[in-house]
Amino acid sequence: MKIIILGAGQVGSSVAENLVHENYDITVVDTNSNRLKDLQDRLDLRTVVGNGAHPNTLLQAGAEDADMILAVTNSDETNMVACEIAYSQFHTPTKIARIRAAEYLSHPEIFTQENIPVDVIISPEQIVTDYIQRLIEFPSALQVLDFAGGLVRLVAVRANPGSPLVGHEIKTLRQHLPKVETRVAAIYRRDRAIVPEGDTVIEADDEVFFIAARKHIRSVISELRKFDKPGKHVMLAGGGNIGRRLARALEENNYSIKLIEHNPECARLVAEELDKTVVLLGDAADEELLIKEGIDDIDTFCALTNDDEANILSAMLAKRLGAHRVMSLINRAAYVDLVHGSGNIDIAISPQQTTIGSLLAHLRRGDVVAVHSLRRGAAEAIEAVAHGDTHTSRVVGHAIGDIDLPKGTSIGAVVRDKSVLIAHHDTVIEPDDHVILFVVDKKRIPDVERLFQVAYTFL
Repeated sequence: MKIIILGAGQVGSSVAENLVHENYDITVVDTNSNRLKDLQDRLDLRTVVGNGAHPNTLLQAGAEDADMILAVTNSDETNMVACEIAYSQFHTPTKIARIRAAEYLSHPEIFTQENIPVDVIISPEQIVTDYIQRLIEFPSALQVLDFAGGLVRLVAVRANPGSPLVGHEIKTLRQHLPKVETRVAAIYRRDRAIVPEGDTVIEADDEVFFIAARKHIRSVISELRKFDKPGKHVMLAGGGNIGRRLARALEENNYSIKLIEHNPECARLVAEELDKTVVLLGDAADEELLIKEGIDDIDTFCALTNDDEANILSAMLAKRLGAHRVMSLINRAAYVDLVHGSGNIDIAISPQQTTIGSLLAHLRRGDVVAVHSLRRGAAEAIEAVAHGDTHTSRVVGHAIGDIDLPKGTSIGAVVRDKSVLIAHHDTVIEPDDHVILFVVDKKRIPDVERLFQVAYTFL
């Protein structure tokens, strides 16, 4: 597949890196030649210097035979115009655009083939906001991901010493929770993946990924660690797009919110926009300010500025001063790896890894509805729809135990007509089932995709 990526910023570079490693034909366009040189030094791809909204630039990038254009520059207008040019001049089949402004997002009717021909809208800020909101809702979790419209959730937790399941085999979970259907999809022990079996013993500090219906998540978490009730006191550092969106979403759920912003004009605008949030003008790494504002009573502290170093320092300081749980938005992959598991920051959030799944879902072969990147991109969770019949499909009409799954791949759940079926070896896949898979080794993704591709004889 030939893909043109417009914009070599954080999102565009991250997407390019993921796709090149999966053997896509990638061309990246940007006005900044230094960014492109850095990319080309690291990755096997083509680059073009120029404005992605200009027809000549798109032509130079190979738009005449491109399968997809991914417009992720920092300008909504550039992204929209680029999609329009790609559609009208080059008949590009798939056009994906990054749109940040709420003024555009609140009018989806303008994104049609007759108006602005964007097939898929990506709003990284909204994706990250939703992700953080789920983590605040489940303070015991390392990751919370939705599938099938929120009917199913994949949750990662770190098992605590003394918890009911620690030191016991996975199969005893059914005895502890006889009315709850769940499945352990994967275990990471000292950063090594373990494919779980019924007789696998959970150890303290294991990172356990499990799948369950949304209503059962809290019950399963309580078997692996002390369940922390969602605290209602939240402090946010940064009044940018993500900070404002998150504050607005938390206001609707009756959280008590304090937001610190160092820029006077931005602080004023945020204060005017939000109804219940207390907006503070100051530095989130100011120890006196944090103490004065009761940091030791804060349940969740989120550092959400555009400065990685400032986010890391303010989150570490908040943790030392008594905040119960701290999260930091970190763009640089090296920084994410540095703070992961350090104990100073509870959760490091990579916007690129959080966003990449929304893009990959439109690139996967077969009918893939959702893709989530796990463990800083090392693994994936996929929601795929089964089509065909026993003659044209490798999965339809087959029991899960009989499906030749790629090594390190497991099926966690099946959603059928809005009913959640936790996967068992004798569960038979039916047409139109939504199948939730956990893939430990990303090199196996093409094999998983082929499982859900229908033979040409299917009509």
